[in-house]
Amino acid sequence: MGRNVGIWIDHRQAVVVSLDGGTQRIRIIASKLDRPMRSSRGSRSATPYGPQDVRSEDRRQRKLAGYLAQYYDRITSAVRGADAILLFGPGAAKRELRTRLEHQRLSRRIVGVKPADKMTRPQIAARVRRHFLR
Repeated sequence: MGRNVGIWIDHRQAVVVSLDGGTQRIRIIASKLDRPMRSSRGSRSATPYGPQDVRSEDRRQRKLAGYLAQYYDRITSAVRGADAILLFGPGAAKRELRTRLEHQRLSRRIVGVKPADKMTRPQIAARVRRHFLR
């Protein structure tokens, strides 16, 4: 049967459910984006009607991208030994993780990318079992 993994993901946390034979393991991987990032006060332009907050917004976007890259790397290392990977969750995080897995040469192991709303851990585990044990 091999090791099958289902990942419910959004930008705040990932719930990784591993099915290996008859055992099930649930692991939570949290990102550093537990609270929305506030924009800093920024700097004003020396000229009237000049650009404002451009530099601080760019810095905030780079910081966000760095946090997400570390987050996706932790998830990728957790599922590296999987035979099949199911990705689901709300928003764009599942597609971003799929792209990250494709760059890590794990795209052949992805069996599906599906939308899902917020779910409890037991609901996530049940959905993963239902998908792989059909």
